[in-house]
Amino acid sequence: MRLDDYIEELEPDEEAKRRRLAKEKSYEITDHLEEFEQNFEQALSGDTLVGSTAPSIFVGRSNYPDIPVGVLSPVGDENAAEDYVTDGNWYQQGYDIPDVLQRRTGLLNSNKRANVDSPSIASRLTPNVHDAWDGFVGVQREVAIADRPVDLEIGLDDTPDLGLDTGTDVATPRGPRANARNAELRENPYVPKPIKKTLEDDDWQAQGAMTYLYRRGFDVYDINSILSAGALGETDQRRLVPTRWSITAVDDTVGQFLRGRIRNAPSVDEVQVWANEYMGNRYWIVLAPGNWEFELVEMKAPGSIWNPDPEGDTWMASASEGFDGRSSYVEETAGAYYAARLAALEHLESIGRQAKCLVLREVSDDYWAPVGVWQVRESVRNAFDGDYGEAETFHDAVAEVATQLPVSHARLRRKSELAAGLQSNLSAFSARD
Repeated sequence: MRLDDYIEELEPDEEAKRRRLAKEKSYEITDHLEEFEQNFEQALSGDTLVGSTAPSIFVGRSNYPDIPVGVLSPVGDENAAEDYVTDGNWYQQGYDIPDVLQRRTGLLNSNKRANVDSPSIASRLTPNVHDAWDGFVGVQREVAIADRPVDLEIGLDDTPDLGLDTGTDVATPRGPRANARNAELRENPYVPKPIKKTLEDDDWQAQGAMTYLYRRGFDVYDINSILSAGALGETDQRRLVPTRWSITAVDDTVGQFLRGRIRNAPSVDEVQVWANEYMGNRYWIVLAPGNWEFELVEMKAPGSIWNPDPEGDTWMASASEGFDGRSSYVEETAGAYYAARLAALEHLESIGRQAKCLVLREVSDDYWAPVGVWQVRESVRNAFDGDYGEAETFHDAVAEVATQLPVSHARLRRKSELAAGLQSNLSAFSARD
């Protein structure tokens, strides 16, 4: 399909009006917290949360190296615990921002602090907890490696701190929190064989274990939880990893693995433009013939999150890599870069091709609360399930897409190396050198 016809036929986001309405009625989140408080009082027996079912975990990074480690469990909806797990199903179910916030306000984060000495204050990983499977950290690990939500009893030291923390666009928002005294398993969780294999190998480095699990069909969401709980890597190097860091670490590691898989693959033979829209975020993905190159450009509208000035300019950020990848961490676009890159590489690996890839992310003011980087990953993943438009050249495609963006083509070229033709020129120069 010609690119101009493709753009004409793109359906408007019918959810946008409902999202805007949800923004106007954001007081509903307060109602969810009140409902949580009522359910919590009914579920509490003395100071013990009886019949709790934990589908996931959370590892914080505050007060490093004395970090909070927690189990997340729905209160009042234990039979539907799997619905509270952040993964691709949220996209398939069409969750909008209020849906995500409702589920997060329904999850109690029962946490304790892991207070051990750190071998390196400069390390991005938290203190070494070796192979501990006892106590609260052990229970947390059991939750992380189990194939389904785990039944627990949780002793609490205080009542929950009601509230919703939406301070990051990488991890999902956090809901009510309470200090835990202890936690006990009420069942023996089933651990899948591939996970057992990684646990039993004392000399398996974390990166190799991650790619092994991915190749065995575990999605990055599963691997992230296991890594975060300190259950991957050489035994004496296993450490708890803050959830925010582990999400990006898994996306990056699996992305590097997939880039290696397409390194010698033939190129795509046409310029393709894919589009998707979700939760007030619109994505354009341009694939063009050539060796692997990647860039993410983000444009955040005035009044949207991270650009709160309603009268200001569209905020822009970008990050890119050439054929051999990056040697440094992406700061400006952070976790969104690795999530979008992973999704693009998954598509290319599935068709046995490589390509020059530009992802443009437009954040409108409909994105009124951050829900986590999963929506970037799933939006780009699912963009490739639809139709695409064709263009004669990469620069023709960028120029046509630019007519749909909140910034001019000239400004996009000033910010984007790929749009300006700089990245490919540098790669060619390096190859000649």
